[in-house]
Amino acid sequence: MDDVTRLDATAQADLVRRREITPVELVDAAIQRIERLDPRLNAVVTRLFDEARALAADPPPGPFRGVPFLMKDLQATCAGVRHTAGSRLLDDFVSPLDTELVTRLRAAGLIMIGTTNTPEFGILPTTESHLHGPARNPWDPARSTGGSSGGSAAAVAARMVAMAHANDGGGSIRIPASCCGVFGLKPTRARNPLGPFVGDLMSGLVVEHAVTRSVRDSAALLDATAGVDAGAPYWPPPVARPFIEEAEVPPGRLRIAVVTESPTGVAIHPDCIAAVRDAAALCASLGHDVDDATLPVSGEMLIDCFVTVWTIGVAWTVDAMARLTGRAVTAENVEPLTAALADAGRQRSGAEYLSAVQSLQMIGRALALFMHDWDVVLTPVVTEPPPALGSFEPTPGNPVAGFMRAAEYVPFTPIVNATGQPAMSVPLFWNAAGLPIGAHFVGRFGDEATLFRLAAQLEVARPWAGRLPPVA
Repeated sequence: MDDVTRLDATAQADLVRRREITPVELVDAAIQRIERLDPRLNAVVTRLFDEARALAADPPPGPFRGVPFLMKDLQATCAGVRHTAGSRLLDDFVSPLDTELVTRLRAAGLIMIGTTNTPEFGILPTTESHLHGPARNPWDPARSTGGSSGGSAAAVAARMVAMAHANDGGGSIRIPASCCGVFGLKPTRARNPLGPFVGDLMSGLVVEHAVTRSVRDSAALLDATAGVDAGAPYWPPPVARPFIEEAEVPPGRLRIAVVTESPTGVAIHPDCIAAVRDAAALCASLGHDVDDATLPVSGEMLIDCFVTVWTIGVAWTVDAMARLTGRAVTAENVEPLTAALADAGRQRSGAEYLSAVQSLQMIGRALALFMHDWDVVLTPVVTEPPPALGSFEPTPGNPVAGFMRAAEYVPFTPIVNATGQPAMSVPLFWNAAGLPIGAHFVGRFGDEATLFRLAAQLEVARPWAGRLPPVA
């Protein structure tokens, strides 16, 4: 069964369709790997094993019928399942319903077997909440998984499941995908549903999807979940054909802009530059036109406006969760960083918020014009290899020190949340220490198709599925 768990979700579902394996056997195999590996990784925070075995007896006939799946413990919720968002404020909260995304995941035949570790309210690009403790990187358990979908990425990298739910408000799909050596695509804004609890999150920064082992899994899963839900405030451009079909189409000759200088001016580790140059050389060898470029983005404006929206979003989140649970916010149930960011957000005005949103939209317009000359932009995902656990902790007297450290660590990924464009981290490079470092490809707004075509081509040219981390 270990051989079966190393297959991607598409292959597992095919075995079920051909009656070569049962959903119960698949679920049991995933449970066994979680029980064996998770004590070292702390990727899974709530286990739904009994419920999963019961559902596996007769799962819905979707494209992933009988395939085990993990939900990130943030944003999307499952009825009757504990949902903490990594916070003591919600440590015993149980969701009353399935969100629309979960409804669609279930209809695709997936079987939820647990929820995964996340930092408190998804704030940091590392997964080290005070409630659940740190998730550990399968390539080196002393290092960060990235965040905020770090538990999901670690579980997929360790072959506990073939794919897992993730979401992204500043890089939270792509950062852990880079740190853990898996594939992570952030879809176009509003491609996946956020209802029924919210219309959007932080004026469109947050999107839902997954981290996966293969490109085809990501494409087929997005086919199963994409589409506006009732009352959505806006929707993305329609697609010409299913994403799984796009992943089977050659990308043609693409114009790829290579960016190795941060718009915020922070230094980038040589290994991360090497990962970009390596990906650029691979693209050139495949026949694409590859040239250096500079993003038309003011780093100062980006940081100022993103932090304004982010801190007000944290204040809204904390206050909304306090109302939901009927609890007062205290130092015992909210981490110091979260409390400090929420306080900062409450001190900002509505006019400041709208001004920041307007400025981020101007960045989006500038990048849209820039993309007239390019099909894809290639940048680093992060500015250094997976950092040591504890790197984002507050310092004495400065609860936001970790947040400032995070801004230096991820100067590229938040840009795409502001603009709404699709982007992906592709696991093409491992450094001399054996740590994965993803390559970040950004597409035009609404154009996941080009990214899936390119990713599939890269996957064939340099397969990564056979690379197993030491823990696995």
